[in-house]
Amino acid sequence: MPELQNVKRRIIAVSSVAVCLASGLLAQERPAGAVRASSWDPKSAANYMDSRLSWWSTWPRAARDHQTFCISCHTALPYAAARASLRTALAERGPSPMEQKLLDNVTARVRIWEQVSPYYPNTNAADSKTTESRGTESILNAFVLTSYNCGEDARRALDQMWALQIASGDAKGAWPWLQFHNAPWEGDSQYYGATLAALAAGSAPPHEGIESLKAYLRKDFATRTLLDRVNLLWASTRIEGLLTRSEREGIIADALSQQRPDGGFSLSSFVGNWKRHDNTPLETKSDGYATGMVAFVLEEAGATAGDPHIKASLAWLERNQEPGDGRWLAYSLNKQRDLASDTGKLMSDAATAYAVMALSHSR
Repeated sequence: MPELQNVKRRIIAVSSVAVCLASGLLAQERPAGAVRASSWDPKSAANYMDSRLSWWSTWPRAARDHQTFCISCHTALPYAAARASLRTALAERGPSPMEQKLLDNVTARVRIWEQVSPYYPNTNAADSKTTESRGTESILNAFVLTSYNCGEDARRALDQMWALQIASGDAKGAWPWLQFHNAPWEGDSQYYGATLAALAAGSAPPHEGIESLKAYLRKDFATRTLLDRVNLLWASTRIEGLLTRSEREGIIADALSQQRPDGGFSLSSFVGNWKRHDNTPLETKSDGYATGMVAFVLEEAGATAGDPHIKASLAWLERNQEPGDGRWLAYSLNKQRDLASDTGKLMSDAATAYAVMALSHSR
């Protein structure tokens, strides 16, 4: 990887309602033997991920109209990105039952887009939750269905997404995004949503909205949090010309500067001045979310498992899979939570997905 080498000189389905190819763009199957031989347990990771999506899809608070459930940034979306990458290791021939359930759910909502209710409707005349919900869901739907190459349904989801792109103002090129003052996905997260849109759009034919999206993502990106910039680096692997080589090198250097002596990364180092709502200190130890995310994105950008930085982060992931349930731990940015509770596991849901993608990607 030229960027990483330069940095080191200076200091990575068929469902019942939709026909989808199981080898999705972002969660693709690996050739036989591509999964790294190591001490981590793909089966227990898959069991954890499947069980968590099963819980989420039946949790009353996640339920939406037409017998659907919302696609959460912490559980459902990472599951869609990562679950298929375990297929070779588990000798699975197609999508798992929970993958099919997720694809059925997303496709159903895309097909009845004009009739289905938003995730969070407005509660008063001044509320903006309907608009925010529509923009957010359109991106999540497109991300999931393009990840699984879902043909006409993916194209329909992309059309719905592009129709909601903001056409003027400071956020021109982005989308309305749900704001609940929670990091990392529902705080100041409009930029994150735009990087997901870029990932979805990057797997499809060019669209006239791409240039506005690129302009939005590039505008003042150097002032964004390191987490935003790592997501931008990921998006740049899908959208040609989004970043220059020098800009990619700069993001890589900044990310690697946060690697801890144990080889892992801490999410607290990537979120700027963000503070928890309950005034408890952010966890500063290495966690599965940041470690898996950085390793995976750098791999997507061209790093290999033999690179010392990647090797160290993968080794951390191998050592830190929980033996009890197969997850990787991560910690809320918003409050101190009981990690044994369902809500306390939400960050670990995303962490496990990133860890699985990083470990399955390594070569």
